[in-house]
Amino acid sequence: MKPLLSLLGHYALTLCVFVASGFVALQAWSHYERTPWTRDGRVSVDVVQIAPEVSGTIRTVPIADNQYVKRGDVLYEIDPERLRLAVALAEADVEAKYQDMLVRQATAQRKQQLKLNDVVSQEALQQSSGAAAMATAAYQAALATRDLAKLNLARSVIRSPVDGYVTNLKLRPGDYATAGVTNVAILDGASFWITGYFEETKLQQIRVGAPARVKLMGFDQPAAGHVESIGRGIENSNETPGRFGLPNVAATFSWVRLAQRIPVRIHLDRVPSGVELAAGMTATVEIIPPEVEANAGRRS
Repeated sequence: MKPLLSLLGHYALTLCVFVASGFVALQAWSHYERTPWTRDGRVSVDVVQIAPEVSGTIRTVPIADNQYVKRGDVLYEIDPERLRLAVALAEADVEAKYQDMLVRQATAQRKQQLKLNDVVSQEALQQSSGAAAMATAAYQAALATRDLAKLNLARSVIRSPVDGYVTNLKLRPGDYATAGVTNVAILDGASFWITGYFEETKLQQIRVGAPARVKLMGFDQPAAGHVESIGRGIENSNETPGRFGLPNVAATFSWVRLAQRIPVRIHLDRVPSGVELAAGMTATVEIIPPEVEANAGRRS
């Protein structure tokens, strides 16, 4: 009798373990189906590319690589001597054009008075008036040139437009800076976001504004965020034209159709202390469905 009871007990225990395992597997599968998630997430950030507006030799670089800078902090300074000379030349030209304008305006006024007495011809009067107008225009152009020279001098000091981190700094004093050519990059410290690449079969469960949980590789504490937007297009290799401009369609089609991955932008609402964000980091992103969030709220 005892061996029979022992055998039945083993069977019952095995059955309970099997039922419990099936229940756990069912719950995990149900959670997987109801909760969109992906391990293919990346930390992204806005990169501000700094390029000077004037060319010249770099005199000072008071920043270091990976340094945090605030908006308005000096990144580097271009040698201003040539620019100061340009301002001095522009101011001298302004004075010359101003004096010439006064002379021509006075001449035009004198001829206007003489015209009343029929001493000068109408043609001479028109010529003097035109010369005065041209001198006035030349004076205004000289003023604009002087203001531009002053602006260039002010722009010889390059400042950070945002609060953020200097990255991959290779600039050194003595280097030559060319106008319009990027030589410093700043990562906007307030612009970090997560891009999660979700299978297209999961998009029907994702809504803009839905809460999201983000876990970065290497950190235990998850960050909180929400869906900010959903990508509206990805590259289609079949649309690449061939040599003759015709569609370049693949000759084979696999019976196993893999779901495309669509980028979903996650805005970070809260990042735990101690978690350091860096562009390119890997993240696991989980979108919390409304019913799951409601159940969690009732339990709390």
